[in-house]
Amino acid sequence: MKKTLRGHHLLCVHGFRGMGYSPEFVKEMESIVKDIRDPKQDFQIRVVAAFDDACMACPHRGFEICEASEGSNEHVLSMDGKVIRHLGLVPGNSYSKSTLLKITAEKVEPHHLDFLCHGCSWLSFGVCKEGIAELGKNKQGS
Repeated sequence: MKKTLRGHHLLCVHGFRGMGYSPEFVKEMESIVKDIRDPKQDFQIRVVAAFDDACMACPHRGFEICEASEGSNEHVLSMDGKVIRHLGLVPGNSYSKSTLLKITAEKVEPHHLDFLCHGCSWLSFGVCKEGIAELGKNKQGS
């Protein structure tokens, strides 16, 4: 199994609680999140600043860009870039799931999302920060 995830979705997966843009998008994210949260599975994830596996089920996916609203494509690309740089990753490269989880747990604190995810409509729900906090706790307990 190999997955493709855009930069900011590397963080979203930790806070995902079943909310989304459409039933199809929620179903796709649930599948991705289930695999990422399964400690028995390790697989390659290609990191991109572009459409990924989750985007394929999004109702806002245009032919080449996100069309959720005016400026949305620039916004998601900006979040992708900030997350990829923060984690020290190279766009287009593949990493094992376990490596990405370790890097994220080591380098991302809940308050970092205020910058990394600035302007994201999901940030105000608090679930993303909870997910990152949980990831950090699990790292400390291992």
